[in-house]
Amino acid sequence: MTFQTTRRAPRPRIRLIAAACLSMAALFSSATATTAADLSLEQPWICATPDGAKVAGGFVVIRNAGSEPDRLVGGSAPFSKSVEIHEMAMEGDVMKMRALPDGLDIPAGDAVVLKPGSYHVMFMGLTQPLAEGETVAGTLMFEKAGTVDVEWAVEALGAKEPSHSGHKH
Repeated sequence: MTFQTTRRAPRPRIRLIAAACLSMAALFSSATATTAADLSLEQPWICATPDGAKVAGGFVVIRNAGSEPDRLVGGSAPFSKSVEIHEMAMEGDVMKMRALPDGLDIPAGDAVVLKPGSYHVMFMGLTQPLAEGETVAGTLMFEKAGTVDVEWAVEALGAKEPSHSGHKH
């Protein structure tokens, strides 16, 4: 007497559920947030830099869920000599960048978006080039929330927004 075993193919519904789970995992890994006190820092990213670049811009969405305002006043990063808060704004027909020495207000119950052509973190005196696909560590300093560790995803040179490629943020 011989027995024949048959192997059942995975059911389409199971494959669909598995694919959905993997897709959700990728989505959440690329959209993580760092929290401190009432603040949430979402999708921090930096543009890659060419060799020899001395500055890089950092971008992030900062949400304040609290009932009191806070202020972004600075930061630090091992890959730069200093970190400043900057603003790009039109003056007449000319786009100009200026440092915000008093920092940037983060209103209570609101969000501030740091993005290209607007508010941003400026990493000054880079000590190394930043390569697309890597993640670099740094901190941001707030008046009330204090120092917050940030993992900056390095996006393509000239990127206008963060990718959703799934590297760790």
